[in-house]
Amino acid sequence: MTDQHEQTLRLTPAAERILTTASRLFYEFGIHAVGVDRIAEESGITKKTLYERFGSKQELVLAYLRRREEQWRRALKYQLSLVPEAGLDRILAVFDAADNWYSGRSTKGCSAVNARAEVAPNPEGLSILTEVTEQKTWMLNTFVELCKEASVSDPVRTGQQLQLLLEGALVTLGTRSFMEPVTTAREAAKALVTTG
Repeated sequence: MTDQHEQTLRLTPAAERILTTASRLFYEFGIHAVGVDRIAEESGITKKTLYERFGSKQELVLAYLRRREEQWRRALKYQLSLVPEAGLDRILAVFDAADNWYSGRSTKGCSAVNARAEVAPNPEGLSILTEVTEQKTWMLNTFVELCKEASVSDPVRTGQQLQLLLEGALVTLGTRSFMEPVTTAREAAKALVTTG
């Protein structure tokens, strides 16, 4: 599984402070609710420096989404390394990674889904939509690959179903309609792969 997000974004200390602050604010309050004035003020960096480092708010949003995705992929890679043998347990390791990754640090669900919900399908928001789609397609392809490795009879269809279970769990984390949705999704994934 190749990973274009695996290359860590190298930032100056000022840019790192901006991105760290923006990431916290975007996730907590939403992209539209947080302006560059607030990001600059809370990071202790001037707006001029913010624009010099990132060019625009949209580029800062993309950096935020890519940083979160990079962190998720590292967490997933680590969890998969604990289950090197192809099979059901390796597929379920994705849900274990999600449970570890989201529990306690991502109470509003998936940052990419949240960003997608905020962006209108116009040229200005197109790169954000493209980034979110690429991230979700990568996860789908990861599921399909894991299913192929496990000799699942229809790896593409099963991968799609697993993706739906994971995404549903992440949305449910944000809505808090019931507790431990990732655990519930893992149980459903186990039943799906075992009976499929």
